Amino acid sequence: MISLSMLKTTTAAAVLSLAATQIASAETLRLLTWGGYAPEEVIELFEKETGHTVEVTKSNNEEMIAKLRATRGGGFDLAQPSQDRIAGPQAEFGIYKPIDLSKIDDSLFISSMLEATKGNTTVDGEVYGVPHVWGTSGLVLDTEAAASVKDYVDLCSDDVKGKVSYRLKRPTLIGFAYSMGLDPFAAYGDEAAYKEIMEKVEAKLIECKGNVKAYWGGGDELMNLIRSGEVVASMAWDTGGWKLNGEMPNVTFVAPESGSLGWIDTFVLPAKGKADDAAYAWINFVMRPEIAAKITNVAGNFTASKGGDAGVSEELKAKYQKSYPAADVDNIKWYPPVPAGLEVIEGGVLDRVKAAN
Repeated sequence: MISLSMLKTTTAAAVLSLAATQIASAETLRLLTWGGYAPEEVIELFEKETGHTVEVTKSNNEEMIAKLRATRGGGFDLAQPSQDRIAGPQAEFGIYKPIDLSKIDDSLFISSMLEATKGNTTVDGEVYGVPHVWGTSGLVLDTEAAASVKDYVDLCSDDVKGKVSYRLKRPTLIGFAYSMGLDPFAAYGDEAAYKEIMEKVEAKLIECKGNVKAYWGGGDELMNLIRSGEVVASMAWDTGGWKLNGEMPNVTFVAPESGSLGWIDTFVLPAKGKADDAAYAWINFVMRPEIAAKITNVAGNFTASKGGDAGVSEELKAKYQKSYPAADVDNIKWYPPVPAGLEVIEGGVLDRVKAAN
């Protein structure tokens, strides 16, 4: 017969053993991501539920690729580049490792977006990315002061001279190309044709330099320029326009006539990541509808979570619907994977535009 004291001792030992096992299996997830994708509330809930801890490094596409190239895929356990930045860098530099799809709960994802992203991030038969957050870039305007701006090239018009801002990054090159009647994505498979398109865009951006108040580097920088009235027309992400609209009713996101540029930020595993279990746990956790809604309400962008829009604020839904009638949704230009070598062409264009007088 087991005494009460023996039972207590055995139970306590079992609890301690379980706790020790959990501590031993707990990992630190080093997450390389965008601002807003890992809110403190979500991190706290994840750490409490799983025992894992999360260290966040905020970045952007160019910096993510540069960091992972410099370390050959080391330093982080989970990263979030856009889907067009996976196949090319993987084929060229080998900075990611394949996703084990058996560890992903695919029932949490919008199936069409999951399948499209898997297809766009497949290299040599292996899938390297699954979708997380999606959105668009287009025009953020003071609709009264910049009423004449309907497309990217209109940022070069005399009506907004000296009051324009955009980034010296590849989305600007792509957007200007489309608004000039060119099709850069169709030329992805022909390096000579792509270079010819970029040369035309380069000439246009150099011609347009007199209109630019500043080339913005971060979202906060741009929003402050618009708040001050120094900038009335810009190329930027949809969420920036919607956020400013809450403060300044005349400012909002507008889909360009040539089409907004659509992107999907993903989850990828860096080649030398050490906390795969924590990485998969994070992916499945943040794709739960109730968690995904928390991320959308902070980041402003919707996710690939099935049902994740249910908990999103009605105000954000209304702004999205106003900016995107059905015809403008159908006109979104979704980024395909970037072939190796094209970013070298783009980098040269951007350097020359920056250096031009």
